[in-house]
Amino acid sequence: MLRRTFLGSASAVTLSVALLRNRAWADDSIPAELAAVRLDGQATTLKRSDIEDLRAGLRGPLLLPGEAGYDDARVVWNAAYDRRPALIARCAGAADIARALQFGAAHQLLVAVHGGGHSSSGQSVCAGGLMIDLSPMKSVRIDPHRKTARVEPGVLLGAVDREALAFGLVTTTGMVSHTGAAGLTLGGGCGRLARRFGLAVDNLAGVDVVSPDGILRAAAPKENPDLFWAVRGGSGNFGVVSSLEYDLHPFDPMVYGGQLHYSFDAARDVLRFFADFMADAPNELWITTSIGDVEKGQRALTFDVCYSGPAAQGERLMKPLRDFRKPLRDEVGPVAYSTLQTHGDIEGRFGLRRYQTSGYLLKLEPALVDAVLAQFANANATPLRILIMPWGGGAIARVAQTATAYWHRDVRWNINAATSWQNEADTDACKLRVREAWKAIEPLTRGFYANSITGRAAENMRGAYGGNYERLARIKKKYDPANLLRMNANVLPM
Repeated sequence: MLRRTFLGSASAVTLSVALLRNRAWADDSIPAELAAVRLDGQATTLKRSDIEDLRAGLRGPLLLPGEAGYDDARVVWNAAYDRRPALIARCAGAADIARALQFGAAHQLLVAVHGGGHSSSGQSVCAGGLMIDLSPMKSVRIDPHRKTARVEPGVLLGAVDREALAFGLVTTTGMVSHTGAAGLTLGGGCGRLARRFGLAVDNLAGVDVVSPDGILRAAAPKENPDLFWAVRGGSGNFGVVSSLEYDLHPFDPMVYGGQLHYSFDAARDVLRFFADFMADAPNELWITTSIGDVEKGQRALTFDVCYSGPAAQGERLMKPLRDFRKPLRDEVGPVAYSTLQTHGDIEGRFGLRRYQTSGYLLKLEPALVDAVLAQFANANATPLRILIMPWGGGAIARVAQTATAYWHRDVRWNINAATSWQNEADTDACKLRVREAWKAIEPLTRGFYANSITGRAAENMRGAYGGNYERLARIKKKYDPANLLRMNANVLPM
């Protein structure tokens, strides 16, 4: 017994010496004081000893400016945002998230949470603060018997589709495969199957959330139900999600879909016909409309079609639209759903500068069509794309507005005005192009999507949450009274 005790003590001493050596080595890589930015925007400094303690307490790496991997980790999808955090905590699990949040709260640091997906508003990276990077957390676990998927917050939608479809199952995800699952879901989460199966939040069975005090909480219908209600559409206001569990649905991986391309000259007539065509469309049909400048410089009208019912029925269903005006190109037919889910990947690729804004529509009225097409009267204008996406009806509308934090159950469409560019010198012109177009379109909209807040002032987030805002604000005060998590579609504690 004494020998075992001695050997154990000797091993502990050896380990302690090794840790001390590692710590001494780490001292050289950390400045004595590191400049940072607080929540209130004021400058502060972080001591070497505090940074050492944070680094030692993480399973994943803590990256500082100048260190290997730092510049890659701070890059986000929207290249219009080139920010340099003081610290990047690349989390390996919930314990890392808790430690990083506690550190951010203790030092009152500006905090950004990065899941690895799009974050079109750029708020997943901060200047001078702490970036909590969840992108290393990429596990997807399918339970084909329970028909559930357990997903970590660094997972992209393509991985969810791929794993679930292998078992003949699916859930609602977005329309670009490299979108982050967690970020999409927390704002509501709409996609090609939403009218059939509901929004992503409608398919959440439970989530694990680390609140700013570092406590890990399970949220489900019977466990912390207030938190479960709030995260289903309330964005990242209440904590950092460390895992999500989705309900899955049996699904034929082959659907009827693809793209119909029309001459821009026919856009007015086709769009007005399309509005009537979709008025009583079945829940299995999803068609996204794209209007404006395509990459080669010409203008076009494109419908991206997904019908998840039988192919023969889809053929009959689409016939009136095809017969009204002959498309320039007809690429609709039987296709793998996973292939459709990548149709927007190239246009939505990483590395472009982007600016966009959006709003909801109750219907596609002639005045809206006219307002959209008027934005393309100048043939030499800066390129612009306008997307009109189904966003209501079917399973979405069957959920009460107050059942989840996602409020806008009575809308039918989401309209998005966007542009992208590569050269920084074009930034002002491109942003102005979207803003000017939106002046004509916005009066016809009502409210907006929490995941599409580029260019909107923080104090105007009631448009995202509608009549649920006050309830969200009370829950925010309970879980994040200091508003540490403010780089999102922010709800102010009350």
